Amino acid sequence: MFTGLIEEIGTVSRVERAGGGLYITISSRVVTQGTATGDSISVDGACQTVTAVSPSSFTVFCSKVSADVTTLGSFGAGRRVNLERAMTPQSRLGGHLVQGHVDARGTVARVTPDAQGTAMEISVPPGLAAYLVARGSIAVDGISLTVVSCTERSFGLYLIPETLARTTLPSRNAGEEVNIETDILAKYVERMLALRGRDSKSPSSDASLRRTLAEEGYL
Repeated sequence: MFTGLIEEIGTVSRVERAGGGLYITISSRVVTQGTATGDSISVDGACQTVTAVSPSSFTVFCSKVSADVTTLGSFGAGRRVNLERAMTPQSRLGGHLVQGHVDARGTVARVTPDAQGTAMEISVPPGLAAYLVARGSIAVDGISLTVVSCTERSFGLYLIPETLARTTLPSRNAGEEVNIETDILAKYVERMLALRGRDSKSPSSDASLRRTLAEEGYL
């Protein structure tokens, strides 16, 4: 679990293909501190398991599934990436709960700088907009952000100077892909409503819903 507050911008130093997946080595000096093999690091919003680590770099294995769903499959040497170590029980939740489970790739549709920050519009695949709400939370390349506006096929953001200074989003241009993770709370609500609808014809639908939720670990 992550907060969406980026700790460091790292640089991909090596990519090695291995079957359908790839080993990605990233140069960094902040997220390697206190990190051991087996730990999780968010790389542009995708939770990855560390397979090797040194004071100045770490390596992860990106599976074919992750490579297909996220932008990691297109990584090459020199790419700058957003990095965050998994949160601890003592961490301040300054962003929102981010799992590092990317839902889909979005596409930057428009970038509009102004005197203070930058407005950005991102197109999303059909169906993903159901989980978006104005003033709700979303993770873009691992960054916890607030949705300013949304339509059936896109959503708008406003990037403040702090976000521009500490993340890779200022380098994203129209047409480039980014990793999108919607708020987990919306997914749980959708699941509960679906279960309620399934049992709505039963006179004991509420009891059935609670029993099903308990069986699946939600209660």
